[in-house]
Amino acid sequence: MNKKIHVKITPEIYFDGILTDIGDDIVVLFDGQRYLYIPLVHVHKIKLSRSDEEIGEPTGFLLPKQTESISYHTILTNAKMLFIEIHVLGNQSLHGYITDVLNDYFVFYSPIYKTMYISLDHLKWLTPCNQNITPYTLNKELLPVKPSLTIASASWKEQLKKLENNFVVFDMGEESDKIGLLKKIENNLIELIAANGETVHLNLTHIKSVHAP
Repeated sequence: MNKKIHVKITPEIYFDGILTDIGDDIVVLFDGQRYLYIPLVHVHKIKLSRSDEEIGEPTGFLLPKQTESISYHTILTNAKMLFIEIHVLGNQSLHGYITDVLNDYFVFYSPIYKTMYISLDHLKWLTPCNQNITPYTLNKELLPVKPSLTIASASWKEQLKKLENNFVVFDMGEESDKIGLLKKIENNLIELIAANGETVHLNLTHIKSVHAP
């Protein structure tokens, strides 16, 4: 605690910063500019940092904390309706608002992608943005958050089953055959009809995010 550490998440993603808080399933790191909330399930390695770069006293925007100890689920709940940045896959970050937190996924409103459903197993990190800055605007008017028109199901699989027979984009369309008509979900396999008419079966466990344009 309160020492500069090196946290490795993937071979391409790592951070050096001050360890400011820790729970059973999450760590909080201050990297000199922002607080990073990192689920431990994605942490490959933690060690004392060898970086010579100076990091000042932690400042910036912390998420509200109602209890002494923190957890992944309470952090997500405390972040609801605050403008945040999250990282789910590749080098691409998402900006927006958590609108609901369920058993194994959360609902995220992105000004770009609109309503998204994101698996708790695949969130790499989140950071609260400067709450004094109104995103994507030149004035102080709040960006309207449009909630999902459907009531969120308790589980990730149940929510995705609601999207059967709808056009969907999995994992922000990182691969062309993750875009198409969601035909059905059975035995943790997703049957998707791609643009060329080909049937693709995807493993539900490895799906990180979904949105229906």
